[in-house]
Amino acid sequence: MKTMKYILAALTVGGMMASCNTDIESLTIQRPLTYDDQYYQNLRDYKASEHEIAFGWFAQYGAQNSAAVRFMGLPDSLDICSMWGGIPATENTEIWEEIRFVQKVKGTKMLCVAITRIDAETDDHAFKQAYNEAKAMPNGEERTAALNRSFEMYAEYFLDQVFLNDLDGFDADYEPEGDFLSGSNFEYFYKHMAKYMGPNPDITREERLQLIEERYGKEIASQEGICDKMLNIDQTSTSMTSLVPYSNYCFLQAYGGGTGAGGWPDEKVVYCCNMGDNWQGDMQSMYNQARYKPANGKRKGGFGAFFIHRDYNVHEYNPEPYYRFRQCIQIQNPAIH
Repeated sequence: MKTMKYILAALTVGGMMASCNTDIESLTIQRPLTYDDQYYQNLRDYKASEHEIAFGWFAQYGAQNSAAVRFMGLPDSLDICSMWGGIPATENTEIWEEIRFVQKVKGTKMLCVAITRIDAETDDHAFKQAYNEAKAMPNGEERTAALNRSFEMYAEYFLDQVFLNDLDGFDADYEPEGDFLSGSNFEYFYKHMAKYMGPNPDITREERLQLIEERYGKEIASQEGICDKMLNIDQTSTSMTSLVPYSNYCFLQAYGGGTGAGGWPDEKVVYCCNMGDNWQGDMQSMYNQARYKPANGKRKGGFGAFFIHRDYNVHEYNPEPYYRFRQCIQIQNPAIH
């Protein structure tokens, strides 16, 4: 497309808007740059195109004490942001204004994210109370049905966070570590969410729209793109391949710098490094994952970073905020001059 000839070059500049780790004060704080309407239209067109994406888990934005921890400080060319710092309170209007600008004007997808462990949830939730009651029942069909209903309620708890806050989808962090919501139970939970979001082959668009309207009303159901919200799994391995048809992406926690999609399609796997712990190094793992091309000639899903905001910090390996992350975007999707 025509915009691809110059949009990536523009994004290199636009990506200088930054975010950061509040534990260490950066030597450089850059002020956000502003652009005209055509720039933002090109940006949205680029993100809507078929390409290997740039992804990041972002946190600490509640502080708002510098561009480092503000949504407006994120690189313009970031495709998807997983909101690891939680959903801000509605009264935090300044944060929400930034979220909406980055989401609607820059075209960055904003995801709700949670570690999906039902055993770890507090008993004040209705889904947890239903789960506790179900587990206490004797084995049999009634217990299975009651457990499944509690999993549906747990899924709806997260669906509400997405739909009622006008976010772009959900990132299910699948690290069960002994939690009851694992294996087939997690699959049941995930597939219930998939009725409302993600590329579900088992439901028509009309059926999905009807479900959304029944749960959230006509006003929300009439929003643009309401049937196109994303459903993603992030995990430490390429397991849960049964969920491939229901997932936009698998955000693979390949913190050792590895690649390899396992049983997942290459175009759905986003390889993620651990910027959170390793930001003071040269982050060669991120460069390797951005550079990686599947041997079969297909494109990969993309690259990403845990605690992306720590790439804001300026030091010997990072001469300016997001220098390394923006370099990796260029390596993955070189600008056409």
